[in-house]
Amino acid sequence: MSELLPLETAQQRLFDMALPMAAEPIETRLASGRYLAENINAARTQPAHDLSSLDGYAISGDGPWRVIGESRAGSPFDGSIEANQAVRISTGAWIPHGSDRVLIQENAALSDGELTITCDPPEAGQYIRRAGFDFSYGDQVLQKGTLMGAPQIALALSAGHNTIQISRRPRVALIECGDELAKSANECATNQIPASNNAMIAALAEPLVSEINLIGPVADTMEEMIAALDAAGSAEIIVTSGGASVGDHDLVRPALEEWGAEIDFWKIAIKPGKPLLVARKNKQMIIGLPGNPVSSYVTAFLFLLPLLRQFAGATTAKPSGHSARITADIAPGGTRREFLRAIWDGNSICPIDEQDSSALLALSRANALIERPEHCRRTKAGTDVPFYLLQNGGIA
Repeated sequence: MSELLPLETAQQRLFDMALPMAAEPIETRLASGRYLAENINAARTQPAHDLSSLDGYAISGDGPWRVIGESRAGSPFDGSIEANQAVRISTGAWIPHGSDRVLIQENAALSDGELTITCDPPEAGQYIRRAGFDFSYGDQVLQKGTLMGAPQIALALSAGHNTIQISRRPRVALIECGDELAKSANECATNQIPASNNAMIAALAEPLVSEINLIGPVADTMEEMIAALDAAGSAEIIVTSGGASVGDHDLVRPALEEWGAEIDFWKIAIKPGKPLLVARKNKQMIIGLPGNPVSSYVTAFLFLLPLLRQFAGATTAKPSGHSARITADIAPGGTRREFLRAIWDGNSICPIDEQDSSALLALSRANALIERPEHCRRTKAGTDVPFYLLQNGGIA
């Protein structure tokens, strides 16, 4: 139980414990930020007919042409055109039968009902959007596990779906532990610090959950800890912060065991975040995050957010990796994989000087985490290093 698990092993064990959430129907327009619970196939063809891509004239023959009508978006020309005839056409309007090209407005001259061309004639098919070029009836347009954003919502609606099946989001209870924590930031004694981990983790998790129950601060006693676990109710995921290390007052592990939870693993080979704990009680999953705020943030980024995406049915649960050149040397690493707070400027990346696991000012300035392997040698400026972006939970 005391062996330090590698990051990927710990993540996989966590994912293997996750039970899929049930699907629920939702109006497509309200699906932003949710994950699809089914593949979406087109219930219609887009476009349903050949369309003009620009304003101008649908023509037939070599010209000059006699204009015999108009085709507007939503109001097509009723009939066909023959050689040396033309129909005025607007962007997005149906191409009339008998025409296979569009003379755009900029290249056309109209005088006394006769249309002529002012430059080289258009080629066959030019300025025409063919029927079904975007998608056809029955095509799979969205895959199960897709994160729905503005383009995906528009696509699902255009494909004929007013409602879609979305994975339900889990309920989460956050428990903040420690005698040293003051509930109110305005009323904090000199021997205390304001409680902030629950608020920080809630801000990270909120887009991926249906309900958040904030519990604490909880005193460092077995009775208070067990009462807090009971207060989590029927939340699918319980997250504790603090009390997961090896001190005399770190009671999360023994409290969980007395409460009836089974510890799956405790301690992982990363820095910061070594004392991460994962347990289960029946269908409830418990993640014990470290108490130091940076350690709590990093482990939530690497474990809690991927777990929430896994619950929600995401195709990709882990954060997306990137690479960039560092602008300053980094000292040799230690025996654990390290995640350094850093600033990425869109081109290069610079580690922040202060890397203490309690330093919130440095964390607030960071927008990236540089990843370094265990036993890493000194890394010189100009070297490419892997990193994760912190915005959007690390998902590109």
